[in-house]
Formats: sequence, C-alpha cells, structure tokens
Amino acid sequence: MSNNFLNPVTTQTWTNGRHVVRCVKVIQETWDVRTFCFMADVPVLFFFKPGQFVTLELEIDGQPVMRSYTISSSPSVPYSFSITIKRIPGGKVSNWLHDNLSEGDQLPVHGPVGLFNIIDNPSDKILFLSGGVGITPVMSMARWLFDTNANVDMTFVHSARTPRDVIYHRELEHMASRIHNFSLHLICERVDLGWSWSGYRGYLNQHMLELMAPDYLEREIFCCGPTPYMSAVKKLLQANGFDMNRYHEEAFGPVPAEIREDVKELAEQAAEAPDIPAAELHQVEFSSTGKSIRIASGETVHAAAAQLGLHIPKACGMGICGTCKVMKLSGEVVMDHNGGITEEDEAEGYILSCCSTPKGDVVIEY
Repeated sequence: MSNNFLNPVTTQTWTNGRHVVRCVKVIQETWDVRTFCFMADVPVLFFFKPGQFVTLELEIDGQPVMRSYTISSSPSVPYSFSITIKRIPGGKVSNWLHDNLSEGDQLPVHGPVGLFNIIDNPSDKILFLSGGVGITPVMSMARWLFDTNANVDMTFVHSARTPRDVIYHRELEHMASRIHNFSLHLICERVDLGWSWSGYRGYLNQHMLELMAPDYLEREIFCCGPTPYMSAVKKLLQANGFDMNRYHEEAFGPVPAEIREDVKELAEQAAEAPDIPAAELHQVEFSSTGKSIRIASGETVHAAAAQLGLHIPKACGMGICGTCKVMKLSGEVVMDHNGGITEEDEAEGYILSCCSTPKGDVVIEY
C-alpha cells in the first residue's frame, strides 16, 4: 500500500529545553490536589515518554525557584500537557502554585526528561504500584496504553489515605470498565465517618498483592510514591525473589543537603583545601563571559561556575531534571547523570553541569 496520501507533520514538536507555556485549565482533582494544564501560544506537539517530568521555572517572593513535577497527562493528547500537584502543609512551591497559578498565566518549563518511563522499558504484562500523588507518572503510562489500544495486560494498584484522597478515581474506574486488560485495585489506609468503602483497607502487603496480582513475579513493575512506600514495596519484592531488573521507580525527590552548593561554602572549602600540584588541576573556561578557573579532579563544572560567581540554573543537583544543561565546546568530561539529558543532546555536545567532572581542560559555552 502506498503511503503517498500521508502528509508530513509540520507542527513544531517538543524537545528537551526551555519553553514558555500558558496555563489553560485548572482542575480540582481532590480536596487538596489540582491538575494544571498547559499549551503553547503557537501550536506545539508535546511528545514525551510517559513517566517523564518537567521542571517549572518560577519566581516566588522575588526569588527564582526551580521545581520538578511529573507529567500526568499522556502524549496521546499531544497539543497540551498537564501536571498534578498536591498541596503540602508548609510546601513553599506547591502551596504557591495552588494559590497563584491561574488560567492565562505564562511560565517557563524545562524538559521533558527522565529515565522512569514506559517506552524504554516495554512489556506486555505490567504492574503499576503507586501511593498518594505518586500516581501521576503511572497514570500517564496507563493513559497512554489505554488511548493507544495497546495489547498490554495492566494491573493498577493505588494506595491512598482515605476514599476522598483517591486521585483520578472516576477516570480509573472508567478505564477499568472499558477494557478487559486493565485491572484496578484501590487501597485506603482508613475510612472516615460518613464514607462508604468496599475496597481494600490498610497498607499494601504480600497477601493483598497476591490477591490483586497473583502473577506479580512475572510482571514489569513501575512504582512511585513516598519513600517509605517504595522501600516497603522493594523489601516485599526482594523477599519473594523478584527480578529487580524488572522493577522501576520514580527516583526524583528532595535534593539531599550534601549536594546543595553555596558560593560562600565553596570559597571556604577552597581556602581550607591543601595545595594541589598544578599538573593535577583542570582548567574550566566559560567562553561567553571570558572567565576561567583551575579546579581539582572530581569537581563539577557547576561548582567551577559557582566559584566564579556564575549562576547556572539548577533544580535537582543529581542529573535528573536537566535544568543545568550547557554546551561543551571542547574537552572531555565524565557525566554521571540520572536521565536528565537525551542521547541527541549528548551527541550535539551538551552536558549537565551538576554531574559532569572534567577529565582535562574544558571550554563551556556560558
């Protein structure tokens, strides 16, 4: 059959980088969870791998803030994308977004990036495990498989505090009612007075898992939720001999304190550090500003920039979010990233400055 009748796509498509988008819809999912939907002013196809995330570039109280959120929508609805955010007591960014981000507002986003996705880890039998707002990446995956009529056997297990905290409740039940290959199981820790609940109660355990997915040892598992939840899931799986190569979890979380860099601290460390032979130092030059510095082996490009007073935007510090991407014009680095950069960007010469350590002298475009 000839494909001559197919017209090539001329609309712009999304690539990892900085993009300005507009909030076009705000949906109240539960009493403390909202979904924010975004589009571009000029039509853009927001293709991404279900499970990946974006980093929002915000200004809160006059201070620049970067925060990463998983995309909860599916690329099967390509002209927009959505993020779903839970209001957290004391949460600076989540509360600000709930209170201030409205339809019509514009903001820059970086991405999409992330190794936790269903495209790079395909399977015909999948078990989705999620807790709380950790449902967002696995919901993106489930929506993609549902919308594309994929021949994939899906078991979806979600844990919530109470029935009123189940995010996407009606949509999940709709999906389960429409196709035979989507098995839904919901667990609530407790049921408040006045609410009826016929589902599982308590916490996910081995007995529940065996009832919901008797063949869980044969499935590809995608897990996301609070750290204690994921730790309990991994312990359960390991105790039963599950092949952990088939276990995937959303790794993005709070930035560990030990990797938060501060110019003053770096200067103090440099002042206290013992003298290093010049032959063991690497020169890092930033071509756009004309600044350069010699650093010890093992120091990152981002740390070198900070010591020169150059601020390369950074959100995670772990090579996940992709915010600190810069172009390397010459030299070699070792980049120990966690999915925050694409192979295409690497081939063009981009690196993530937060997790790239020079192997010799390097020149960075910044």
